[in-house]
Amino acid sequence: MEQRHLGRTGLRVSRIGLGTLTWGRDTDEHDAADLLKVFWEAGGTLVDTADVYGDGEAEYLLGRLMEGLVPRRDLVVSTKAGSVPDPERRFDGSRGHLLSALDASLARLGTDYVDVWHLHAFDPCTPLEETLGALDLAVSSGRARYAGVSNFCGWQLARAATWQLAAPGGRTRIASTQMEYSLLQRGVEREVLPAALDLGVGLLPSSPLGRGVLTGKYRDGTPPGSRGASEHLAPFVAPYLDDAASRIVDAVQTAADGLSATPLQVALAWVRDRPGVVAPIVGARTAQQLTAALSVEALSLPDEICRALDDVSAPVHRYPDHDWSTL
Repeated sequence: MEQRHLGRTGLRVSRIGLGTLTWGRDTDEHDAADLLKVFWEAGGTLVDTADVYGDGEAEYLLGRLMEGLVPRRDLVVSTKAGSVPDPERRFDGSRGHLLSALDASLARLGTDYVDVWHLHAFDPCTPLEETLGALDLAVSSGRARYAGVSNFCGWQLARAATWQLAAPGGRTRIASTQMEYSLLQRGVEREVLPAALDLGVGLLPSSPLGRGVLTGKYRDGTPPGSRGASEHLAPFVAPYLDDAASRIVDAVQTAADGLSATPLQVALAWVRDRPGVVAPIVGARTAQQLTAALSVEALSLPDEICRALDDVSAPVHRYPDHDWSTL
C-alpha cells in the first residue's frame, strides 16, 4: 500500500487507515484479529483507536493482537483522549486528565508509546495552552511520538497549530487532524481544510463512506445486520438517509457503473485523493468489508468523474468564503 507523510512531518503512514470504533462492543476479538491481519497483510500500517471506544476495550483488544498476531513495530498506532462520560462536561482537556488518560491507554495497549496521540475534541473550559502543554509533555517524555487534534473547527485548529509553531523546538507540531469527511459531509472544506493545508497539518478523514451510506447498501431499505439496523448506531446513520444524500449516492452508483467499480471504491477513492488528505480511516465490521475497501488501492478516478462528483455533492459556501464581489 502506498505510504504518505503525516502532515509536515517525517512520519509515513499507509494511505488507508483501520478504525476500531466498534472493537470490544460490536466487534469481538476473533473478528478484530481477522481485520487486523487482512489490513497488515495488505501493507496497512495506520490503526486508529481512542480511550473511549468500547469503554477502553478497543485499546485492550488492539494491545492483545499486537502481542501475538501483528508486530508492534509494523503498526502506526493512533489513539485519542479527552472525551469523558460526563453529561455536564463531555470533553476534558486539562493537563491532569489528558496525561492520566494517556498512561491508561498505554497500559491497555501494552506498549511504551503511541505513534500519534490526538486530542479528541476542543475543551472550551480549559485554556488551550494548558491542553497543548499536555501534548508537549507526552512527546518530550517519549510516551507519544507525534501529536494531533480531532474535531477542531477551523479557528480552533488554526489557533492550536499556530501556537505550537510559535516557539520552534520548544513545542510539538500539530501533525494531523481527524475529522469526518466524505461526499456526504464536506463541511471541513469551509475552514478546517484550508487551515490544515496552510499550516502543514495532515487530514485523517473519519466516516469516509458517509457512515456506510455511500456503499449503496441503504438504497432499497435498511439491510439486517447493518449499522442502520443497530439500535445504538441507527441514529448515527439516519442523518445521511435523506433525499439530498440519495441523489449523491445515485451519482456514485452511476460513476461506479461507468468505471466497472463499486460505489465503495468510488467514494473512498474520491476522499483519499482530495487535497490535504493523508489517510481515510475505514471502520469495517468484517474482513470481507475491509478487503473490499482495500481494493481501492488500484483505483484512481478520472478527472471528469471527480468533477461530476464534486458538482453533485458541492456544499453551499458563500460569503465570507467566496469573494464577496462574485455574490
